[in-house]
Amino acid sequence: MENKQFTFPFGQPLMQVKQQSRTNKDVFVLGVYASAVHARWVDTRGKQIVAALAVASEPEIFWRGDGAEKIISGIHVPKEVGQLEPAAAHLNGPSGNVLDQKYLEPLGFKREQSWLCDLLPESRVNEKQRAAIDKFYKPIVKKHHLPESTVPDFEISELDSLERREEILRELEESKACTIILLGDLPIKWFLRFHDRRYSKLSDFGETDELYGRKHDVQINNKLYSVIPLCHPRQAGKLGASSSKWGKLHDSWVEKGNGVG
Repeated sequence: MENKQFTFPFGQPLMQVKQQSRTNKDVFVLGVYASAVHARWVDTRGKQIVAALAVASEPEIFWRGDGAEKIISGIHVPKEVGQLEPAAAHLNGPSGNVLDQKYLEPLGFKREQSWLCDLLPESRVNEKQRAAIDKFYKPIVKKHHLPESTVPDFEISELDSLERREEILRELEESKACTIILLGDLPIKWFLRFHDRRYSKLSDFGETDELYGRKHDVQINNKLYSVIPLCHPRQAGKLGASSSKWGKLHDSWVEKGNGVG
């Protein structure tokens, strides 16, 4: 995708977010799509307009929220439409923090040992963000000569891409990792399934305390990997709408020493 044509509210360009350190890693983590930097938008009187508006691509994959204030302060906002300030601390970098604390650490991995990847290497607009943009941002664009907000909505059909699957496979092989962590149904359905037809969703690996989070030997492009299928960080971190079933299974997995055998 040619990202230069897409912009967030207030004009920041949509950027690809990929693994920066290209040295050999011990574990390869595959998520869904990149997150964003979120700002609290207030009017000229300091009254809140939007609690958490996505205004820029995250600066690194599975970002942990550091430096949000600097990023947001660099975004130009006309005085007459208010100002941006960092959203509440838990709204910037939650998935990155959950990944470290509830996935990598229980398995004995550090961030530096991990190659991080997403099915889509760019941010997308979810339903809540679209509603906020349509209600508060779009109506003032022409009046105040603001940039159009053009970051696309998330469409599941985007994940059905042979080109992107091949890119992910090249990253996996470049990483030299022998262990793969898959975060939820979508990485299983849109990557793993094309290498092992036994699996198309998380529940195919088992959905009990005894089976959740176990290692599975899977051959991908003539190499054997240890695959650890886990729920999406949204479930493990109870971030917004999430499944209590998978959240409880993940909590149990962490508590009992991650259950990997």
